[in-house]
Amino acid sequence: MKELVVISGKGGTGKTSLVASLAVLAQPVVVADCDVDAADLHLLLAPEILRREPFSGGKRARIRSGHCTACGKCEELCRFDAVYFDGPGNGKVDKTFRIDPIACEGCGVCAWFCAEGAIEFAPTINGQWFVSKTRVGPMVHAKLGVAEESSGKLVSTVRTHARQVASEQHHDWVLIDGSPGIGCPVIASMTGADAALIVTEPTLSGLHDLQRVVRLAQHFGIAALLCVNKWDLHPHLAAEIEARAATWGVAVAGRVRYEPAVTRAQVAQKTIVEYEANGCAEDIGQLWSAVKERIGP
Repeated sequence: MKELVVISGKGGTGKTSLVASLAVLAQPVVVADCDVDAADLHLLLAPEILRREPFSGGKRARIRSGHCTACGKCEELCRFDAVYFDGPGNGKVDKTFRIDPIACEGCGVCAWFCAEGAIEFAPTINGQWFVSKTRVGPMVHAKLGVAEESSGKLVSTVRTHARQVASEQHHDWVLIDGSPGIGCPVIASMTGADAALIVTEPTLSGLHDLQRVVRLAQHFGIAALLCVNKWDLHPHLAAEIEARAATWGVAVAGRVRYEPAVTRAQVAQKTIVEYEANGCAEDIGQLWSAVKERIGP
């Protein structure tokens, strides 16, 4: 079983669109949408959910108003301004303290120092993860709740179950739509993968962020391949990016031209390789062949 993670140093490079097209070419394949902070691969692959599970990424404090004596220790210690003195009375005091669940960072300091044991510090549900079926094969994906965090842990959960599905159903490939940037979700997306396909665009910010994500891949010993998307919008800079990547030891797997038909395909809820056979669809086909040649069948 091979794991290919598709990442980008910045958002908006066309990473997810490419992942969906590669999944169509690679099918049957297990797809893992690890861009959990802004998941949108489902818009192209239309998954039918078969399994739905809650995700808990941490704990959150909650004051049990019936036990609160309004001593104020929690408000004094909270560094996140999450404690308010506007809770209901309880017969002992006219007002009690209340913890704002959005502002609470789950550090647990208030619960640790509450002498009355009035603060409950329990696991919280931050989102959900799913196992679905699509026209290209199984898909494991997730959805964080509004303003929720712990996305790195959720990415690890998605990848773990994607591997499990691939093993149980004897699939040869796990194709991962990774998070953009270089933060914790990206690290969780790529560590342990067989290779990373880095998607960039011919802009100065694309070049800058490419260098950062290449360094990240090299730090974790992940073989990196490069795809310059929409290369024909700035051929000179595209060539410069490819030359710079070569000096970093990154092989160029392919170029994909700009194609207005990609938007029309997305409106039709199709990938570009399903929508037409020529143009950038042909480029993506060549890209997939190069990727397979580089990291094996």
